[in-house]
Amino acid sequence: MPQDPFLFDDPLAKPKPKSNVMEFSVTELSSAIRRVVEGGFSHVRLRGEVSGYRGPHGSGHCYFSIKDAKAKIDAIIWKGAFGKLKTKPEEGMEVIVTGRVTTYPGKSGYQIVIEQLEAAGIGALLAQLEERRKRLEKEGLFDEDRKRLIPFLPSVVGIITSPTGAVIRDMLHGFEERFPVHVLVWPVRVQGQTSGKEVAAGVIGFNALEAGGTIPRPDILIVARGGGSLEDLWGFNDEVLVRAVADSSIPVISAVGHETDWTLVDHAADARAPTPTKAAEWAVPKYSELLAKNRDFAQRLDLSVQRSLENKRVRFLAASRGLPNLQDIIGLARQRLDAASARLGTALQLSTAGHRARLSRLSGRLSPRLVTLGNERRRQFLGDKSGRLERAFMGHIRQKRAVLEQNIRGLSPRLVQQKIQHCEKRLEMNAKFLNTLSHHSVLARGFVMVTDGKGGLLRHKAQLGVGQGVQLEFSDGAVEAVIGKPGVKGLSPTKKAVRKRKKTKADEGQGSLF
Repeated sequence: MPQDPFLFDDPLAKPKPKSNVMEFSVTELSSAIRRVVEGGFSHVRLRGEVSGYRGPHGSGHCYFSIKDAKAKIDAIIWKGAFGKLKTKPEEGMEVIVTGRVTTYPGKSGYQIVIEQLEAAGIGALLAQLEERRKRLEKEGLFDEDRKRLIPFLPSVVGIITSPTGAVIRDMLHGFEERFPVHVLVWPVRVQGQTSGKEVAAGVIGFNALEAGGTIPRPDILIVARGGGSLEDLWGFNDEVLVRAVADSSIPVISAVGHETDWTLVDHAADARAPTPTKAAEWAVPKYSELLAKNRDFAQRLDLSVQRSLENKRVRFLAASRGLPNLQDIIGLARQRLDAASARLGTALQLSTAGHRARLSRLSGRLSPRLVTLGNERRRQFLGDKSGRLERAFMGHIRQKRAVLEQNIRGLSPRLVQQKIQHCEKRLEMNAKFLNTLSHHSVLARGFVMVTDGKGGLLRHKAQLGVGQGVQLEFSDGAVEAVIGKPGVKGLSPTKKAVRKRKKTKADEGQGSLF
């Protein structure tokens, strides 16, 4: 069976010659390429645009890309190098980076490890500054309604600047010339990578001071620095510093650079001075000007008071001339009073005599018969009413008895007897109650009913007067009497009449309720 040339080597076949190309493993080749790349590009400067920047990774390293119009290269900034950078990368920012090119075997790619980074010219810094300004302005940090008024006469001024420059000397000299004031200096670096953070710490630190503490709390803050280039003033564009100035509860004056220099701190501050010296002039008034104004105000006040007093004096004199004489006003009234007082005694005597005559006429017309006649009429009226009440009551009883007798026919003797007994008890109770309500039962117990001449009841002592005629009603009759003075014995009434009242059926049953 013939052999398959694809399954077995042909022993008669000639051996193939070996290749002279060196054989590498993947790791060996990657390492070799890395050595070549790092040896040839160990230190390069690269210009391009930042792309894909999202800030530091959780490890602290930064991963992004540098690109131009036709190519792109991956970039890395290690954590240690990132903290030392003066300019931090931002998306879309044109930069010039310095570093070394290396490879990443895991992706078969190459990358640049950045050691230094700077903006690619003034244009890039201005673009970055404009982008940051628009973003902070959109948040409202530069709104005018956030600005606070500068105090007119602060007692303590806080200055945040370099303690060794000419700025602080000029400002202190300005305070001495204008108005000596307590000055607190917070020393900071006004240029360099950490200047923005140090100035922000000064603003926050002054705001943290408590009023009335060991260190006095400033009434106003001044952030000051001399002039310089855009790179020199870049620390005052720091976002942390801008937010600290905007959030300050103490008014802040920005005095950074010359009049033509502008930073983001100028937009966030409550006032922007063209120079640090001018900021000192704005912070406090000039002492000599205050004295001159004070003297001027004092003179104007004295003159105003004198004019006001003179005007009031003239008006008072003019008004006093139009007033009548006091004696002329009260003279007529005094004369009328004297005339009236002279007639008062005679008028009182005539009035008393007239009232006495009228009383005599009226007393002659009075008679006890008028009182007794009224009592007789009321007694007769009460008798008629009591008789009608008794007849009505007896008629009601007869009606009830008729109804009862009619109902007896349908009842058994025992039920009828119980009903009769119940009714008799009710009748007896009503009779007792009726007798109790009668005033005759009260008179039978020894009480007396006192009435006046018109038949009205007299219940109180205050209703009685000396010489007043009254009627005393007892259980067996009525007696007329006259009220005498207390403590006088043997006083007999001028007129006395005793009348026996006949008993009627009303006396035996229900009496009057009087």
